Amino acid sequence: MIKKTPLYNWHKSAKANLAQFGGYKMPLWYPEGVKKEHMAVITKAGIFDTSHMAVITLKGAQAFDLLQKTFTKNLSECSNFQKEPLKNGQCVYGIFLNEKGETIDDSVVYRFEKNQFMIVVNAGMGALISKHLKKNSNGFDCKIEDLTDKIGKIDIQGINSAKILLPLLNNGDKVFENLKYFTFKGSFLPESSVVLKDGSSILLSRTGYTGEFGFEIFMQSENLVKVWEMLIEAGKDFELTPCGLAARDSLRAGAMLPLSHQDIGGWKFINNPWIFALPYNKEKTGFTKDFIGKKALSDIQIKEYTYPFAGYNLRKVPSSSDVYDHNKEKIGTVLTCATDMATDRKEDKIFCITSNEKTVPKGLSCGFVKVCKKLNYGDKVILSDNKRKIKAEIVKDIRPSRTARINIKGLL
Repeated sequence: MIKKTPLYNWHKSAKANLAQFGGYKMPLWYPEGVKKEHMAVITKAGIFDTSHMAVITLKGAQAFDLLQKTFTKNLSECSNFQKEPLKNGQCVYGIFLNEKGETIDDSVVYRFEKNQFMIVVNAGMGALISKHLKKNSNGFDCKIEDLTDKIGKIDIQGINSAKILLPLLNNGDKVFENLKYFTFKGSFLPESSVVLKDGSSILLSRTGYTGEFGFEIFMQSENLVKVWEMLIEAGKDFELTPCGLAARDSLRAGAMLPLSHQDIGGWKFINNPWIFALPYNKEKTGFTKDFIGKKALSDIQIKEYTYPFAGYNLRKVPSSSDVYDHNKEKIGTVLTCATDMATDRKEDKIFCITSNEKTVPKGLSCGFVKVCKKLNYGDKVILSDNKRKIKAEIVKDIRPSRTARINIKGLL
């Protein structure tokens, strides 16, 4: 049975193109199109219904220990990208692996208190990750609760996000104070320290899946529609644009963010752009803790490599297309190929409209390839589905000048 979020009727009335994703009927795009939505997030602000994501809570004296065992990131030394323990009000990105070192799902873990955490995983993954945690929780004092479909979630992303949200918050200036990237305040419970003007309790997080400045907002699902409509109304003067999953995909690809079960999945989580999610020691010679999947990832014979790429124009190929090296040898497959409409090349260097406003970008294809040999940044490859061929470059980064880490004060 296909599920619907509480905002389904709103999307339908807004004439969204709806399709199934992760077991939910979700908007792919609205009438103005994906390009408008993508560019809105880069230059103004966009709003996304992300209530299809799953929320799991962990409570108990050994909740931390269970996460240390099952989650790749070392919570004892990952505070705000420093070698310090994760603190209350901070969150961190990492992976849940199986014993083979393969990705079950990626996740952001939030710490409320010493013995209380929240996990956010992808649509349809709440039950599976809960089962995985329970299977590995024998002997642990930890209560695991799957809150799938009980928590509403809205992402508001883009440089105007804080201006839109500020007048809707009680004590907004205080809420924004010291709200840095990958920190959060409040909760979705009635006793939350972050409350909207209408009395809705929210958890406000400086995170998102676009690479741009913005927030993720969690609340009780029954409050979702009214909060969404409040944001839409408040955003009229700031060109806030409703966005669907297609823009979410193109934005995250340009921001070098993986799609679980596509860019990371049924192969070992190694030799990819996201190894920062692993608890490597300083020398990258081993890991700083034990965790499920560690043994499999310690195999130095792994010969699979995932790399980001950028094309030379907006032409793209489907996922699963073939990858060829300069010798025309087939070396792998395309995982993601999207178009970042905010980027282009000038003198063979990639720029974003936010860093070069005098030149209007035409867009670049970009994404990730999985290959069987080591490549270097700057190497050229050909992506082909036997119908079309496009030239691409292996790159260290894709969309420059991303705003996700910018200080809130500079935007108000």
